[in-house]
Amino acid sequence: MRSDAQYGCLSHRAIDAMDQGEGVEGAALKDDPLDFALWKATKAGEDTSWDTPWGRGRPGWHIECSAMAEELLGVGIDIHGGGNDLIFPHHENEAAQTRMARGGELATIWMHNGMLQMGEEKMAKSVGNIALLADVLERWGRDTIVLFFCTGHYHQPLRFSDETLAAADASVRRIREAGRRLAPGSSPEDLAPLRERFFEALADDFHTPRALAVMYEWVAEANRRDGVGDADLREMLGVLGLENLLDAAAGDAPDAEAITLMQAREDARATQDWAEADRLRDALAALGWQVRDSADGPSLVRP
Repeated sequence: MRSDAQYGCLSHRAIDAMDQGEGVEGAALKDDPLDFALWKATKAGEDTSWDTPWGRGRPGWHIECSAMAEELLGVGIDIHGGGNDLIFPHHENEAAQTRMARGGELATIWMHNGMLQMGEEKMAKSVGNIALLADVLERWGRDTIVLFFCTGHYHQPLRFSDETLAAADASVRRIREAGRRLAPGSSPEDLAPLRERFFEALADDFHTPRALAVMYEWVAEANRRDGVGDADLREMLGVLGLENLLDAAAGDAPDAEAITLMQAREDARATQDWAEADRLRDALAALGWQVRDSADGPSLVRP
């Protein structure tokens, strides 16, 4: 590690202040107890190993990822992402390995996201508090989930709960409702500063919470007028992957066939005929509708 003058630059750590961690084990066999293993000897019970000049073993955790990234993308990739719990030691070691082996940086930009929080704990399989994406999509729909993730800065933890998802769902409905009052075409020039502030927020390390606040400001101002053109809002939503909210706003209401299918699905659920309920859900999907279940009963929304 000490042969890499830049070691610690990613995690902003001074090498002399680092905890030896797992380096304590076998420290007597190393030039420096902080050095980490690039290749690990096979242990009893391990079924994945290879013969090498250094004995039978397997790659260390850090070199596995560096090797896969280089094989698929080469050195000097644009963006390397991961959870913020991987900054040190994993990503720090990935970067160091590539600098020392290849004489260049593995990635130009390293981006680290915060974790979803369930109560006071992060969502993790090891904790047993995982929410399956398919279940969340079924209950809340794609647009609500996308907007939910935009409510927090990607660096920070994000609280996952019925309350936070319900708030995102309410915002989706508010945008759709606002879209119904807009006209197709160019937006007023005096609203352009809000559009500019939206993109300035995103240019500041993807600050989506601030961008959303500016977008809501734009919507509030547009609601005070008649016939405002939707171009600015459509562009802002498009960057977030939510431009379909305006298309849905301009779309038709559920027809009699869709409403009948929704009611039949509710009857099937009431009698616990889950196979029939699933069939009716798929029939609604074929018509372009998604059933949204809530405490107030079911409703139909565009996916």
